Amino acid sequence: MDILHLIEFAFTVLTGWTLGAMVLPRISLVSFRRRLFDSVDGRKLHTAHIPRLGGIAFFPCITITVSLVIIGHNQWMGSNMLDVDLTNRLLSVFCGLFLLYLTGMMDDLIGVRYRSKFLIQILCGILLVASGLCFDNLYGLFGIEAMPYYIGAPFTVFIIVYILNAINLIDGIDGLASGLSIIAFFAFGCMFIRLQWWMYAFICLATIGVLLPFFYYNVYGNVHRGRKIFMGDTGSLTIGMLLAVMAIRLSMSDPLKESTFPGAVVIAFSFLIVPMLDVVRVVLHRWRERKPLFLPDRNHIHHKFIALGLSQRQAMACIIGIALSFAVVNVFLIHCLSTTILFLLDVAVWTVLHCYITVRINRKNKLEKKLYRK
Repeated sequence: MDILHLIEFAFTVLTGWTLGAMVLPRISLVSFRRRLFDSVDGRKLHTAHIPRLGGIAFFPCITITVSLVIIGHNQWMGSNMLDVDLTNRLLSVFCGLFLLYLTGMMDDLIGVRYRSKFLIQILCGILLVASGLCFDNLYGLFGIEAMPYYIGAPFTVFIIVYILNAINLIDGIDGLASGLSIIAFFAFGCMFIRLQWWMYAFICLATIGVLLPFFYYNVYGNVHRGRKIFMGDTGSLTIGMLLAVMAIRLSMSDPLKESTFPGAVVIAFSFLIVPMLDVVRVVLHRWRERKPLFLPDRNHIHHKFIALGLSQRQAMACIIGIALSFAVVNVFLIHCLSTTILFLLDVAVWTVLHCYITVRINRKNKLEKKLYRK
């Protein structure tokens, strides 16, 4: 890696940041003028009228940034960054993102039935699989090594839909989805730079650049000045799609990658473990309580931290800290433990953590009832 690559990396982040910083305030302005606000109800944590169309900026800003960087790279380096396979994958990713972009925008404006959203998400997964992004190895997880295509293809589609909905559902408090995503994209970007997989690295850096101004407006934006904004389904679906692409690509078999990052399937998903495990826990809870699986509730990890008495920012910081802890520990333990044991250990720690939080919430509620009676 030389000075030209460092310039490219800086240019990518700065371009994404500049475009995001220019577009987001204008989206907020249009939303206020047209009264396009997120609904306020008993399930939501906010009480003010806040636009939920911030995610509209993500897809065009990321696409423009990546396109400019690829053009610049081809000119400066004197060689084409994209071969036929990479071109097909990039076009498939952009096609999938555009479909999700339209679906998310419609859902944010007028609502879309979950069946329709699932069908579109499955279609996007099929597009990625057709371009060559497909699981072919689980590196010994539950004893599974190489995977035949007829198993890897549907499994890949399932994981894509799973991640899309995990990111969508974790977007419940200010800065949580964007904060977790920034950390994940930074980690993926560093690994892709180490592997010299430039296209994926540039996508990660461009996404970070766009997410940084959104994080500021989402967490620190002033509601009364019209500077606070949510990403909505448009943004969460876009981010979820890109995270799925990065995780799957890092999990695919490659001799160079396996020598540099052993147990890549665990490392790839360590940065997504909090939203992914939270979805499983919430769905199991709804199933146990005999509630509709797709009916929104207040049982997510961020709702539990709020129930403990933490502010939204404190809850966000705690959850991001937990996610970082899982990722860092997994990166170190992958050299000592098998992928299966490490995965089961993650699930066990997650389960114990939630049981502990639930006990704390119950104690807090009982204490408040006693004080109220007195």
